[in-house]
Amino acid sequence: MADLSSDFLGIKSPNPFWLASAPPTDKAYNVVRAFEAGWGGVVWKTLGEAGPPIVNVNGPRYGAIWGADRRLLGLNNIELITDRPLEVNLREIKQVKRDWPDRAMIVSLMVPCEEQAWKAILPLVEETGADGIELNFGCPHGMSERGMGAAVGQVPEYIEMVARWCKQNTRMPVIVKLTPNITDIRYPARAAKKGGADAVSLINTISSIIGVDLDDFSPQPSIDGKGSHGGYCGPAVKPIALNMVAEIARDAETRGMPISGIGGVTTWRDAAEFLALGAGNVQVCTAAMTYGFKIVQEMISGLSQYLDHHDMALSDLIGRAVPNVTDWQYLNLNYVTKARIDQDACIKCGRCYAACEDTSHQAISMSPERVFEVMDDECVACNLCVNVCPVDNCITMERMPAGAVDLRTGAVVTDVPADWTTHPNNPAARTAAE
Repeated sequence: MADLSSDFLGIKSPNPFWLASAPPTDKAYNVVRAFEAGWGGVVWKTLGEAGPPIVNVNGPRYGAIWGADRRLLGLNNIELITDRPLEVNLREIKQVKRDWPDRAMIVSLMVPCEEQAWKAILPLVEETGADGIELNFGCPHGMSERGMGAAVGQVPEYIEMVARWCKQNTRMPVIVKLTPNITDIRYPARAAKKGGADAVSLINTISSIIGVDLDDFSPQPSIDGKGSHGGYCGPAVKPIALNMVAEIARDAETRGMPISGIGGVTTWRDAAEFLALGAGNVQVCTAAMTYGFKIVQEMISGLSQYLDHHDMALSDLIGRAVPNVTDWQYLNLNYVTKARIDQDACIKCGRCYAACEDTSHQAISMSPERVFEVMDDECVACNLCVNVCPVDNCITMERMPAGAVDLRTGAVVTDVPADWTTHPNNPAARTAAE
């Protein structure tokens, strides 16, 4: 099997799969079970300053979105940071790190946006032997209303300031966890770098209301008839997380900054996508809460087999897709495809026809015998039909050879010109002639 050993900021772990700061990492019992199952590291659930204890709700803390088969697609939570005493957490962190020295132990922190508060907690964490800290600037509920979490993460100047405080007061690597509840993720990432942070992790949860009970009209999850916005995570947020990771990886001001990718990682393929877009490792929460800690074994096996099959090292995968992420105006407008329907695989459900006829480009015909065929002259290659078809690979997109389609009308040209570079259908040739 491929070597999955990870070195993130000099923090070594047997694989790049870490558990994110969340309920699964709230106590030694859970973390030990996670390490026994094979996780490469954990980010201990967020610690706060010593003082009055955090009080969580005693009603439902989670709301969910399910697919048609009741597969969990998204999870919303209204839980706060750890409600266990600081000294208990610190004692357990120290013991677990001592017992599992080969695993990454990162401690998530959230204290008031005051230098003294950070100065007070940093040496306490450092004394445990932890490998690093993660500054929780992402939590969108409960703590943000108190001036912490996302309230800091939405202000680049605060991110830079707190990161600098931490770098000045600890030897440990500093990871800044970013909130997705912002217009442009590049600005907080740049601020973290300016403040001296060693890495960023993202995304934290997305501010959301998961639904409304239409009998008592309370947002879900409901606490005595009332609800609050919470943090949304799970498979449904993966596309948002991938985009934000890629934006940081390809930004000129943050390019090369280590990234810990978070957001909907459920399978080894999800993890590989984050790594290919620039993440140095991944953090997982919802998948572990859904399927248990042993899911990491499938992730390890799958990623190892993938790397072996492609004769790649883990380091070869990291960032491999970043050069292929570009802005829309740089996409190749000479690249043309047309939909193709495999008649042997077609079950004649008509979903492709209905979608195209009603909402797209009227490019699929239906015969009296319910045979569906693509009309090339009308097909604009939107691939909606591919996405609504219930049969895998029944509809595919076929690339047309250069010059085979009149780019002005979309019509298929039967005779492909011998010299495409000077043909008037070629936009580049037309531009040069003009």
